[in-house]
Amino acid sequence: MSVDLLDGIRVLDLTNVLAGPFAGYQLALMGADVIKIETPGTGDLARQLGADPQLSSAGLGVSFLAQNAEKRSVTVDLKSTGGKEVFEKLVAGADVLLENFRPGVLERLGFGWDRLREINPRLVYCAVSGFGSTGPMRTRPAYDQVIQGLSGIMSVTGTPETAPLRVGYPVCDSFGGLAAAFAITSALVRQRRTGVGAFLDTSMLDAALTSMGWVVSDHLIAGRTPVPMANENITSAPSGTFRTADGALNIAANKQEQYEALCRVLERAELIDDPRFRTREDRKRNRDVLRRELETSLRARTAAEWDAILLGAGVPAAPVVSVPDALTSDQVVHRELVATIGSPAAAGGPVRVLGLPTRVDGERVSPASPPPALGQHTDEILTELGYGRADIDRLREENAI
Repeated sequence: MSVDLLDGIRVLDLTNVLAGPFAGYQLALMGADVIKIETPGTGDLARQLGADPQLSSAGLGVSFLAQNAEKRSVTVDLKSTGGKEVFEKLVAGADVLLENFRPGVLERLGFGWDRLREINPRLVYCAVSGFGSTGPMRTRPAYDQVIQGLSGIMSVTGTPETAPLRVGYPVCDSFGGLAAAFAITSALVRQRRTGVGAFLDTSMLDAALTSMGWVVSDHLIAGRTPVPMANENITSAPSGTFRTADGALNIAANKQEQYEALCRVLERAELIDDPRFRTREDRKRNRDVLRRELETSLRARTAAEWDAILLGAGVPAAPVVSVPDALTSDQVVHRELVATIGSPAAAGGPVRVLGLPTRVDGERVSPASPPPALGQHTDEILTELGYGRADIDRLREENAI
């Protein structure tokens, strides 16, 4: 289902690869008209990325298809005179401009914040970068791997023996994109109320640190240096990943009554009053010993069997599954998170992508139109801007579009 929460909002999406396009995709799913402005001939680098070489060679890489549905693509060369003219017209009629160039790139092209504000005082301009537009690292190139390391995320991921370890997906790109989308929608509320635009400076590093919540507060407030604890929960025990007869099972017995229920279900009631495990702090101090005691009993059944038993006993638990298993689970299928949509011919048929993680008025939100081919909507958008056929042909001859 498409929604109209951002109906009437036009977003110029100049972003590439992941963090920026992810932000633009969230806005598109919410109903905004997202116009993806790409460089003629090449476009978003993500068009060439992903696990399917054939799609990448066709300019529809898996990475691109994942987060560019429901957008329109127009090619504009921002270095050319004609391209700058087109871009100014686009900015004049837009509500939002979203980009993830290195700081200063758009300004060198003649479109810094002061110039953009002259063209459109109501514009919400969001710049997403690795480190933000200020500070000693502002001009450094940044990728998710780099930010994971600089944020401290890798230092607390894994075991003491394996850390530092990268989180298994581009978590900093995703957090940066979500932070940008949230900031944009917030700025749009003020824009609608006052007519005033905003300059939003989103840093992936800042977003990554903000997302670490309790890990950071343990240091800032309690003075504790965070350390890697593998699959353990620093705030409680038993709370982590445990071995069963056939696989891994997550258990989060964070409350005293949950711990006691767990012991009874495992037929290990003696562990409740064991002085090593009597209180939360006792269990945290002796978590390794407690783990061994619990796993002795947990290995008697499979993860699925324990899942059902512990659910009935009120103990939070669930098996650890693969990505394919997660996507086909009864819960995710019921929520209809995975959407099947049409695709440009080069993709060879429909593709499956993720929709919005929030239901609106009880309905799922998924894209209605497929990811665009490079420049697929150039003529359509230029016509909307008032260009005639002869003007469009001239711009194309000049390689401006």
